[in-house]
Amino acid sequence: MSPRLQFQGISKLFPAVRALDGVSFSVGAGEIHGLLGENGAGKSTLLRILSGVYRPTAGSVLIDGKPVTLVNPVAARAAGVAMIHQELQQVPRLSVAQNMFLGHPLTRGAIFVARREQERRAAEALAAIDPSIDPAAPLGTLKVAQRQIVEIARALLDRARIVAMDEPTSSLTPSEFERLAQVITGLARDGVAVVYVSHKLDEVFGICRRATIMRDGVVVDSVDLNDLSEKAVVAMMVGRELAQEQHNSHATNKVMLSARGLSSATKVRNVSFDLHRGEVLGIAGLVGSGRTELLRLLAGADRATAGTIAIDGKAARFFSPRDAIAAGVGLVPEERKREGIVPLRSITSNMALASMAVFAPRGLIDHARLKQVAAEKMSRVNLRPFLLDRPIRLFSGGNQQKAIIGRWLAAGTRILLFDEPTRGIDVGAKAEIYHLIEELAAEGHAVVVVSSELPEVIRLADRVLVMRDGTIAAELDRANLSEQAIAAHAIPQTQTPAAQPARQ
Repeated sequence: MSPRLQFQGISKLFPAVRALDGVSFSVGAGEIHGLLGENGAGKSTLLRILSGVYRPTAGSVLIDGKPVTLVNPVAARAAGVAMIHQELQQVPRLSVAQNMFLGHPLTRGAIFVARREQERRAAEALAAIDPSIDPAAPLGTLKVAQRQIVEIARALLDRARIVAMDEPTSSLTPSEFERLAQVITGLARDGVAVVYVSHKLDEVFGICRRATIMRDGVVVDSVDLNDLSEKAVVAMMVGRELAQEQHNSHATNKVMLSARGLSSATKVRNVSFDLHRGEVLGIAGLVGSGRTELLRLLAGADRATAGTIAIDGKAARFFSPRDAIAAGVGLVPEERKREGIVPLRSITSNMALASMAVFAPRGLIDHARLKQVAAEKMSRVNLRPFLLDRPIRLFSGGNQQKAIIGRWLAAGTRILLFDEPTRGIDVGAKAEIYHLIEELAAEGHAVVVVSSELPEVIRLADRVLVMRDGTIAAELDRANLSEQAIAAHAIPQTQTPAAQPARQ
């Protein structure tokens, strides 16, 4: 397999930080190559160099054996590199097709945009992944998973020789991943070199034969995945073995939240359940089954059209998130950067968003108290690095998630709703988030976890509600939890899982 892409001695220095130090490895034409490591290992920095966003401090990039100078993203695209970013590069008000041609629209007579031709070509690219997406539809009307698929299809338009994917499936279900994996293996059969970054090791082992493992900006090793277990790879990534913890239930009989006949204008229909003190309640189902919409009703982000919510046996009406927060309910949202944080503000400021009245009871902020509480809560969630005045956008996804959890701890929240709590988070931080959720349950909080990762639901939940078409299709207790049992209720009987793609 001839090298399509080579990194030779790549280093990257930022002020006071060496992000990359002498990174070297190669990816063959037609190879799907995994790039693994914790957040902060240097993976995204390396991909930004490949895509022309950063210039390396030292070293060189070779494509088909020839050194290339990737001065900007336009030069990288011209060199045959397509980049799929973890954070979606999209404009919600534009159509799907317009987003797919951002930066290089098709024109007629060099003046007018050829919209119909854009929609036709966009439809061709989408057909390989999800033909149900309408190229003319406003992008903002799509679910997160569908918007991720649009971003992937956008890269297919360029007929690139190298496709770099940074967490492309962070919001996709297993069945959607199977469809995407077939597209990726098709690219490889056509000679495209694919660099695949994912924290989901089952995906990496499923479609990659080789992988390069990074830690602290250096290459630990490039390995044949056939020779290693997932546990061994994790140990190479984090520099230690992660403890395998057993599930311990702390659920009691005390009902903290009760929903009866809950419905919304979209996706939620006549949902009823109880949530107990000390319980971790899992909610599973396909994307579009109503999981996120249910959490938004419980958090006051959307209005219920029918049904009731009770907190500690007392009726509660949520007209806004403010009402839910006052009742002790807090949401850790799926789209962390769009709905969970104020990127330019500090960790301390973000922590205080739900409880500012406590820190400024007369309109003036008690900065000494605010800093004290921020230090206590961020120490509790093990924020790293422990820089409370640093803008939250400069932290990894896992540490942003910890800061959001710290926000609800500071607000004294008793009922916590987690929507995809470990989306885009590395294996080390994921273990810490799991531990935090279990600690919160042990302390008497009531917790709801929505996740597309069935092993995650099974790892955390005392009980699982399976949603389908906006309703509760099944309730499974701990003794009957399995991926097969959940899938049997989540997937309509007429739908059959796609065949597992061949490993490259």
